[in-house]
Amino acid sequence: MSPDTFPPEYHPLLLTEAQRQASIDAALSAWRPRDDVWLYAYGSLIWNAGFPLQERRQAVVRGYHRSLCLWSRINRGTLSAPGLVFGLNRGGSCRGFALRIAAADVRPVFAALWEREMMMGSYLPRWLRCETAQGPVDALAFVIDRRGTGYAGGLQETELLAAIRQGHGRYGACVDYVLDTARALRTHGIRDRALERLAHRLAAPPGEGGGNPV
Repeated sequence: MSPDTFPPEYHPLLLTEAQRQASIDAALSAWRPRDDVWLYAYGSLIWNAGFPLQERRQAVVRGYHRSLCLWSRINRGTLSAPGLVFGLNRGGSCRGFALRIAAADVRPVFAALWEREMMMGSYLPRWLRCETAQGPVDALAFVIDRRGTGYAGGLQETELLAAIRQGHGRYGACVDYVLDTARALRTHGIRDRALERLAHRLAAPPGEGGGNPV
């Protein structure tokens, strides 16, 4: 990656446990403890939710699209060699999954989710309307904070590929993360042409462009 593209080195400010709890409380401010909760999955939560599900539905969100727009300096990269992870970025639409969490599991599941997804507060937890075949549901989704220091919007494809190939963090290689997400979407018949093209190039032997996916 070029020096102009590479994110400035910095020491990430991790949210404290109290700050994470305050964020959870804010997200659940209108929740009634007897109600199940829906969570919108568009990245690794599709293939690695890590918690029991009551129901899973394919779901479309309007006004946002799936994007590799967040520098990952812990989970899929390091301070000196950050990778990229998905966020919901504004514009377009996104097809993913609405995951239903049992009421009794909401608090422990959200605590684990915030430790996994909100360590640095790079996302804005938002309740979004999801269109499903069985009818609309409101689900909590992690929307990218475009004003945050981790935002990586506007990267060219070559820059995306370089960042993905270099990233390796606590949860493994960034390449695996991207390819596993693309594979999970294909398995469920979901087309994301931008991600498919990226995955095709990542899977090509080093030095080969990979051409365009069929």
